[in-house]
Amino acid sequence: MDAAQELNYYILFVNYTHGLALQETLKQAGLHARIAPTPRAIQGELSCGMSLLVTAEEIDAVRDCIRDSGAVYHSIVSLPCQIRPNRNKFC
Repeated sequence: MDAAQELNYYILFVNYTHGLALQETLKQAGLHARIAPTPRAIQGELSCGMSLLVTAEEIDAVRDCIRDSGAVYHSIVSLPCQIRPNRNKFC
């Protein structure tokens, strides 16, 4: 599957504190989540503008970790990968 077809998962939060707390919980569990701005296409009234970006390969483990830890979050939304590694390469 190429990058244009891959799904990324964005975990949305009501406030920044919940996002940082979940990132630390995931890090301690050995899972990867990158702080990212929430894409405009999915920003809602409750989103603080900060999200955690998780790959499709880890989303099930992340959901399990969230459930087990009781972490607070607003929602998890999937979008096609918007990261284009060759975006600024001209040669």
